[in-house]
Amino acid sequence: MIPKSNAPTMFAIRRTQLPCSVVSIFLAFVTVSLFSILFHFYSTPSQSQLFLESKTHINTAQTSLNVYVVNLPRSLNYGLLDKYWASSVPDARISSDPDHPKDQTKTVSFHKGTKFPPYPENPVIKQYSAEYWLLGDLMTPEASRTNSFVKRVFDESKADVFFVPFFATLSAEMELARGKGTFKKKEGNEDYQRQKETLDFVMNSEAWKRSGGRDHVFIITGNGIADPVAMWHVKAEIAPAVLLVVDFGGWYRLDRKSSNGSLTERVQHTQVSLIKDVIVPYTHLLPPLPLSENTKRHTLLYFKGAKHRQRGGIIREKLWELLVNEPGVIMEEGFPNATGREQSIRGMRTSEFCLHPAGDTPTSCRLFDAIQSLCIPVIVSDSIELPFEGIVDYSGFSIFVATSDALTPNWLLQHLQSISERQKARFRQKMSMVQPMFWFDNGHPGGIGPVHPDGAVNHIWRKVHQKLPMIKEASVREKRRPPGVSVPLRCQCT
Repeated sequence: MIPKSNAPTMFAIRRTQLPCSVVSIFLAFVTVSLFSILFHFYSTPSQSQLFLESKTHINTAQTSLNVYVVNLPRSLNYGLLDKYWASSVPDARISSDPDHPKDQTKTVSFHKGTKFPPYPENPVIKQYSAEYWLLGDLMTPEASRTNSFVKRVFDESKADVFFVPFFATLSAEMELARGKGTFKKKEGNEDYQRQKETLDFVMNSEAWKRSGGRDHVFIITGNGIADPVAMWHVKAEIAPAVLLVVDFGGWYRLDRKSSNGSLTERVQHTQVSLIKDVIVPYTHLLPPLPLSENTKRHTLLYFKGAKHRQRGGIIREKLWELLVNEPGVIMEEGFPNATGREQSIRGMRTSEFCLHPAGDTPTSCRLFDAIQSLCIPVIVSDSIELPFEGIVDYSGFSIFVATSDALTPNWLLQHLQSISERQKARFRQKMSMVQPMFWFDNGHPGGIGPVHPDGAVNHIWRKVHQKLPMIKEASVREKRRPPGVSVPLRCQCT
């Protein structure tokens, strides 16, 4: 028989030590938690830092888009530039053509016969230069493409998408510049012949036949009253492809029977959609203004452009009548970047807000000039598509105004005057952060060299990359479609 002892049993020992252990663990947990919170507080970057850092690393693990460049004849891209610079005929649409001046001693100097000629400085054409910079990136030797989001592949089986390197907008603008009224005709239309040559080349390829063109990328940034300018004669044939456009405004047609000519009702489009296509920025024509160089702005609202426009641009005429004589408002007639570039720079850099009403189409290069000038955009539109949405939030640096509000007497100016200096400063700070997103020019001759890591070219390819699941799904459906069965175009409304 084990004798009794006054010493506590093992159970009693554990029971008496347990509370002490709990207290110790609790104190340790609190200490660690407080340290973690303090560490997180002092080490967590600000939202602006996160914004910049997330974009700084754009070209690391995310680079996964393989692009095959369709081997079009040179005459359809850089050869078009050879033809453009060889001509001495000035653009009939502008009063002064910087590329073809009357004084031939002031012509643009570059080595004729160069493999990669420069893009036109003519502002009517230059605003659509995205086609030039996208191809320049892909033509750059792989060793120099350190900043590019995409990888160029030379094996079709490894391609995610097929880029069609036709300078479609340059081709169309060259035809329009001739001023011979042939643009919508086929006879005597050099642009139509180039469109047809491109289409025949592409549609006869095995790559196009495999997917029905759904994994092909066309850049057709020219837009306007020609519905659209680029690829006008073959837009129905290329509708299945991924289209890079500046907006969808020119693709709508008036349904004159149902709307009785009303501008508010449109036929729903079946050729373009945010589901498959990508909105790209116009090329800005005014130089960037760093935030550090921003100075006091004395004008409340600035606008320079054509007073009379078609379609939704009729609203512009009404706004003009409401605002033209108001104090603190400057409304100037004329294309802002053709003959009045310096005037436009001065006007945008000394104004708090820049008016952006719809013209022939909802957008224009004026918006991107305003961003580069740190002039807060006032976007008057009930329907507008903007580039890189989902990546950038325009409401952080722009004022969006319904058409009905803008056309109410005194409403717009009172609204702008109510915005505090602090809020305007925040708008300009955010604008300065997104300025690089709309840069195309990489500063290299012919565009051959590393692109800006956070520039427009990379962001366009990022948006194309987001379309890959849809492209692959549509391509699979195309393969299993029975021969001879036609699938009607559907409205992919957004």
